[in-house]
Amino acid sequence: MIRAAVTGACGRMGTLIIRNIFAAHDMELSAAFDIANIGMDVGEAIGSGQLGVAVYDPDDMEKVIKDSGTQVVIDFTIATASAVNVVRAASAGANMVVGTTGFNEAQMRQMRQAINDNGVAAVISPNFAVGVNVFWELLKEAAGKLDGFDVEIMEVHHNKKKDAPSGTAVKAAQVINDVLGGREYVYGRQGIASRGDEIGIHAVRGGDVVGDHTVMFFGDGERIEVRHQAHSRQAFARGAVMAAGWVMRQPAGVYGMADVLGLGK
Repeated sequence: MIRAAVTGACGRMGTLIIRNIFAAHDMELSAAFDIANIGMDVGEAIGSGQLGVAVYDPDDMEKVIKDSGTQVVIDFTIATASAVNVVRAASAGANMVVGTTGFNEAQMRQMRQAINDNGVAAVISPNFAVGVNVFWELLKEAAGKLDGFDVEIMEVHHNKKKDAPSGTAVKAAQVINDVLGGREYVYGRQGIASRGDEIGIHAVRGGDVVGDHTVMFFGDGERIEVRHQAHSRQAFARGAVMAAGWVMRQPAGVYGMADVLGLGK
């Protein structure tokens, strides 16, 4: 059995991931970390009944990982916390699955260095939904056949989302620009804003929207839209647990969800 720990264990994503771990036939929950409900049984904290695993302070992560025999840590928190969690988990010899978004370049370098220095494997992706990763592949295909089209990206998320634009929208722009090359990113427009050779990226926040992403390719007299809509966070939780099982079989290094799904090969 794979022994998996979860950070942000008492949050919405942490709760779903824990439930998916318990539903998996080859995985068990070894530890839970959160800044809230420390010392409580995590099952009681998330309303699932007693599970026999306590909530630990993230500051104790390295010791708890070693004492519990944790092999992989799944992290969906916030960028500032996640960057530290990755270093802690890697230092303790645990593999990682990271679904947190909003990292800056320095944080990404810090995480990659910790993963490489400690010889562990990690899957880092802005989105673990299977459909979103296929969505990125479709964008790559479309961009290659629609050179000269204007490109606009719109993402819609719930009103509690902290980072904007979403990591999924940023990755969509990168995927397209890798094909087209040389396009600048424009984040929203105001005033006199004539369109140039750019990719427009727009973030909308409201209500309880889990995540909608639409990419529009505008040509002369026509347009194509490629869209992904997440109806439930379960799509992300299921993909993260899938990645946790996959990463246990990989050599040390940093991977993406596309590697897990065998896309782009």
